[in-house]
Amino acid sequence: MAEYDLIIIGGGPAGLTAGLYAARARLKTLLIESFAVPSQAVAADRIENYPGIPSGISGIELIDRFKRQAKAFGLEFDVGNVVDIKPQNGKDFRQWQIIAEDKVYDSLSIILAVGTRPRELEVAGESKLRGRGVSYCATCDGPLFKDRDIVIIGGGDTAVEEALFLTRFCRKVTMIHRRDRLRATKILQERALAHERLEFVWDSQVIEILGEENVEAVKIKDIKTQEESKIPCEGVFIFVGFIPNTDFLKPHKTSGFSQDKGIIELDEAGYVITDDNMKTSQEGVFACGDCRKKLLRQVVTACGDGANAAFSAQGYVEKLKKMSRMY
Repeated sequence: MAEYDLIIIGGGPAGLTAGLYAARARLKTLLIESFAVPSQAVAADRIENYPGIPSGISGIELIDRFKRQAKAFGLEFDVGNVVDIKPQNGKDFRQWQIIAEDKVYDSLSIILAVGTRPRELEVAGESKLRGRGVSYCATCDGPLFKDRDIVIIGGGDTAVEEALFLTRFCRKVTMIHRRDRLRATKILQERALAHERLEFVWDSQVIEILGEENVEAVKIKDIKTQEESKIPCEGVFIFVGFIPNTDFLKPHKTSGFSQDKGIIELDEAGYVITDDNMKTSQEGVFACGDCRKKLLRQVVTACGDGANAAFSAQGYVEKLKKMSRMY
């Protein structure tokens, strides 16, 4: 038999919830987390919509609580960046091999909870000035911009939440959005539009980030008039969506699968396609959380996904073990 009944890849809310449920089901379970690609929840300054915590909680504290609870039930942890998963044919059924840089693990089943990472704007000056005024994490870098003018690009929940957080430090926060209104949840819109330190530039897009050693300004273009202008600033925070961390699941030479299909079926954006029970296109492989193709990506939905994925994996593993005892 394989070394583990289940290996979970990813240490965010989805992966930790799956680990909690799997450990309680007495599956021998390992969770592999990556410090190089942390959970998006960790970067959240305040989570206000998690049920049962009306006063809100920081992302770091919530993840710590999840981890301590799962550990108490016997979930094992390791650190590494998974670069490949491969099918291994056992005596009577398929097992899976998980390759994480210099380590190799064997498991009867896998849960993918790899989450997402911030999408880049892909404009001139962005890569050059990354870390020198260009940021994708307000919690990480906000205090560095005390009493300075900064720009935020985006108009969704993340952008507005981070803008409100940055008003604690910055002299002025200017939000630049492609549309004529915000896309964020109504209560966040109300807070943002009423805030004295927040200004808005509508129907505009950033076409270049300017500066030699550090950010000095952004060049924007009005989408309706095509007129270009500059906004002086010392920091640019980019919140224009996310990309699933599923590159290692895409077609590559060593996957053991057809080069045009890859390991797991993904949609055009790279999100993992599952059914309602979190089953992927590969038997024994499940997915949950933000990396999965779905409508709403929130901590609470990630936890629900994780519980379902663990329950499905439990049924799959128990079926395999019953089959093995028949031979």
